[in-house]
Amino acid sequence: MNKKIRVGLIGATGMVGQNNLRLLARHPWFEVVYLAASPNSAGKKYADAVAGRWHMNTDIPEAYKDIVVEDASNVARAAGKCRIIFSAVEMEKKAILALEEEYAAAGFAVVSNNSAHRATDYVPMVIPEINHSHLEIIAAQRKKKGWKDGLVVVKPNCSIQSYMLPLYALINAGYPADRVIVATMQAVSGAGYPGVASIDIIDNVLPNLAGEEDKSEVEPAKILGKVQGDKIISDASIKISAHCSRVAVSDGHTACVSLKFAGKKPELDEIKNIWRNFTSVPQELKLPSAPVPPLIYRDEPDRPQPRTDRDAGNGMAVTVGRLRPCNVFDIRFVGLHHNTVRGAAGGAILTAELLVAKGFIK
Repeated sequence: MNKKIRVGLIGATGMVGQNNLRLLARHPWFEVVYLAASPNSAGKKYADAVAGRWHMNTDIPEAYKDIVVEDASNVARAAGKCRIIFSAVEMEKKAILALEEEYAAAGFAVVSNNSAHRATDYVPMVIPEINHSHLEIIAAQRKKKGWKDGLVVVKPNCSIQSYMLPLYALINAGYPADRVIVATMQAVSGAGYPGVASIDIIDNVLPNLAGEEDKSEVEPAKILGKVQGDKIISDASIKISAHCSRVAVSDGHTACVSLKFAGKKPELDEIKNIWRNFTSVPQELKLPSAPVPPLIYRDEPDRPQPRTDRDAGNGMAVTVGRLRPCNVFDIRFVGLHHNTVRGAAGGAILTAELLVAKGFIK
């Protein structure tokens, strides 16, 4: 790509926004030129807006320090400055719905980390290796909303990323699933900043994360669904029961999964080969953020672990291990991914790359 695509970020001062900026700092396709956040940050240089609350393990990229932060609700301020808007705003759900559609109506390609549009039947919720074909609905989305060049695409909840790729790889290989029981152990970074109070999480496990279990049970059905006309029809054939807990880990969501196949059952060695050989469109297109391989199987009996495996594939790969027979269902395994990279900012960036590569963003 000879000329970089200019991008903007709304919600630039929050944890997801900061991760977006960290990952975009040296991106070969995208150049960040527009930053926006709440009215409290508007009018300040970015370095001043995040003073005392920059939470990345690297310094603020020099290119962003002096950018003046705009008010995210003022869509007109972004006009003519950029083509893509990464949305990481923290607002009430209805306000996010309206704001993201306002940006799309103004001609922006909106790639959102928020949950507001995940249930919208004309908005694709994308894991690029799985349901890249759902981008086909953008033509119908534009027609329905009267948008010429704008669009809205969302990424799913971070809790499902650690088991959706291994699950899909098996489905794609001809082994559909019938029932899944999953228990997730979710890192504190998933709660944002300031997040969980230390007195609540140290020496403790929090077994009730508001909304996480519903998302873990419902969102996979949309991701595995089909585009029909101007809607995405969910696949309700897989029954998922989820337990979601917060644990005292900084980054990296772990999922313990038991799976019952809908029909024939592959041997364990075949499953490992399916996972190790799995590849998809992002890898075929050689997208900058696409991990190679996207799935990593570890034979060690004590892997995956957050500290050793969350950064695999620059934080974009999913690591799987402990595959073994299940005494109740057919198989069980453990999956792990980096929740703030693959599960949040990095997943959104990979989706934007896919939109560009597929011609939805000129």
